[in-house]
Amino acid sequence: MALNYGTLLQRDLQEITVSQAREYLAQGHFPSGSMGPKIEAAISFLESGGREVIITSIEKGFQAMQGKAGTKIIPD
Repeated sequence: MALNYGTLLQRDLQEITVSQAREYLAQGHFPSGSMGPKIEAAISFLESGGREVIITSIEKGFQAMQGKAGTKIIPD
C-alpha cells in the first residue's frame, strides 16, 4: 500500500494503525475501485477483535509473513 500511489510523491506504508487507515481512506488515498474495499475489510476485522492484517500480493505472501513485504495494519 502507498499514499499518493503512482505519483512522484508516492510513499510506501509498512505499518499503520486503524485510525491512520481511516484517515487515509477519508482523504481518498484508497479509491473504492482499488484498495478501498480491502482497507474497509481490514478495519472491520480489526474492530471485531483481529490482531493484525497484512495486505500484500499473493506472490509476496511468504515474505509478508516474515515482515519483509506488504503493509501491516494494527489496532490503535
